[in-house]
Amino acid sequence: MSQQTNIAAQTAFGEAVVTDDLKALDEIVAPGSIDHDPAPRQAPGPEGYKAMFGELRTAFPDLHLEVEHLMATDDELAFAYTITGTHMGPLMGHPPTGRTVSYRGMQISRFDSDGKLVERWGSSDELGMLRQLGLTDV
Repeated sequence: MSQQTNIAAQTAFGEAVVTDDLKALDEIVAPGSIDHDPAPRQAPGPEGYKAMFGELRTAFPDLHLEVEHLMATDDELAFAYTITGTHMGPLMGHPPTGRTVSYRGMQISRFDSDGKLVERWGSSDELGMLRQLGLTDV
């Protein structure tokens, strides 16, 4: 696929998460898609992403993702981002704190010839997020 097709697919993925339209991930993520850095108990494919981002959207209903740097090839895309939000729902067994977070991350996505996400590698500063929420003193 082309770089523009991959950018469009990744943009649609981000919009689905930010707008809480997670059902849209069924059209963007291949059924057997593999997340090489999954959340605990995250299933493969669209269902795994919907569950993971559903929990994050519940915890941070005002979740916002800002892409700060993006690079693309014909089948891969890499980007750096900042996530912001207010902790208003349960997260990893912790009740809401009402605190606002801002933390960074990076992701590499690989797409198939149909423009669907087939693999993801990523890392975000989850420890930094937990510190901002006062949920760890590490």
